[in-house]
Amino acid sequence: MSFVYFILVGLIAGWLAGVLVKGGGLGLVGDIVVGIIGALLGGWLFGVLGISAGAGLVGAIITATVGAIVFILILRVIKRA
Repeated sequence: MSFVYFILVGLIAGWLAGVLVKGGGLGLVGDIVVGIIGALLGGWLFGVLGISAGAGLVGAIITATVGAIVFILILRVIKRA
């Protein structure tokens, strides 16, 4: 069940990040990949900064979405360089 939870959080976070950054979605698989990478990046970033988005599904989605937004912005900077 945790694998399905991880994929669901990745999908939601990737989609939200695409909408918030005005880049549109990246498709189902792209949103999942961006969301999963964002979850890892967001978890690391929040840990370094000492921030907590709360526990449970909502906290995981917030953390993953922030990480996914940072990841998309980094990709855009690299792409332009």
